[in-house]
Amino acid sequence: MLSSACRGIGMRRALSAGREAVALPGAERSGDRSRPPDASLPPGNCSELDKLEGPLGGRVRPPPISARNFGGITVPHPFPYQGSKRSIARHILPHFPRSIGSLIEPFCGSAALSIAAVSHGLAERVWLNDVNAPLIRLWGEILENPERLAAGYGALWNEQRADRKQFFLRIRREFNETHETHHLLYLLARIVKGSIRYGRDGRFNQSPDNRRAGMRPATMRRQILGVSNRLSGRTRLTASDYRMVAAQAAAEDLVYLDPPYQGTSSSRDQRYYSGVGYGELVGTLQEMNAAGISFIVSYDGRTGNKDHGRSLPEELSLTRLPIRSGVSSQSVLLGNASETIESLYLSPALRSRLDSGEERGHRRRGAAHAHSLFA
Repeated sequence: MLSSACRGIGMRRALSAGREAVALPGAERSGDRSRPPDASLPPGNCSELDKLEGPLGGRVRPPPISARNFGGITVPHPFPYQGSKRSIARHILPHFPRSIGSLIEPFCGSAALSIAAVSHGLAERVWLNDVNAPLIRLWGEILENPERLAAGYGALWNEQRADRKQFFLRIRREFNETHETHHLLYLLARIVKGSIRYGRDGRFNQSPDNRRAGMRPATMRRQILGVSNRLSGRTRLTASDYRMVAAQAAAEDLVYLDPPYQGTSSSRDQRYYSGVGYGELVGTLQEMNAAGISFIVSYDGRTGNKDHGRSLPEELSLTRLPIRSGVSSQSVLLGNASETIESLYLSPALRSRLDSGEERGHRRRGAAHAHSLFA
């Protein structure tokens, strides 16, 4: 758990209206914090995208860990989640500093980046936060009672065989009344595109993907146990406003922010109980810059000629990197296989950590390519 010395970094006045970060019971254990086995990886060539600089800042050369092949080990994941960075984590990890106090995800979702970072030995401590309290309770069950959760999921999966659609609708109704964690896990395994949706009444209302039965129980158990083995004993869980979490970050930490998608709603994103305004986010990042916090932000992007959201402003002095996330499935269906490029922003404090020591002197190469991807 982060110490009280990490708090009060000059952001409290801006956040005084926010809620206190509330840790859920049983969310952190004092168990073994040793690194996961086989954390070291053989050297390999990093992607050219990992070497680029962005149009908003100077050259950022990844630290020596960028030479590792981050696709070299299997990283577990317990449930699909729209917006998950699981597929591009290998492009983000090379921009981690050598030493991290805690890796903090204020919008954790499926926690894909934290799972990958711990799996590769890049983080000893993790703080997962999401304003979606039932999701955080599910994370608590994954970390504390993985066998019980797997058994509950397996029972539901086996019971659905007669009529999967009607069974899903029944479990959705029950979840909205009880918020049982194994019910939520089952729903996440079955919903369309892994996209959580809530109505204005706060009730889960996403539809099932009737083509799929969800992950098989034996596979789900392996995934849950794999994640639990990596994160249990080193993870703090909270369900709070992201600004309260950001306010408690320390200079030695790394904060990864993956806010709700722009364009889904100006005030309410369907993956969350409340949206994140552009101005509010920019103000929070300004406060983090002033406090010398290292952070990475995934925010805007482009598919073909279509831009997704506003880019972050130049006055934040962030370094913008293009990350190729693959071909849009929607564009394939429309007969136009357009590549999606996501923006990754690095803070000045993080850039300074990466550029220190042996990283100096390599700031100019690769600029033209980075600009061309966003031209």
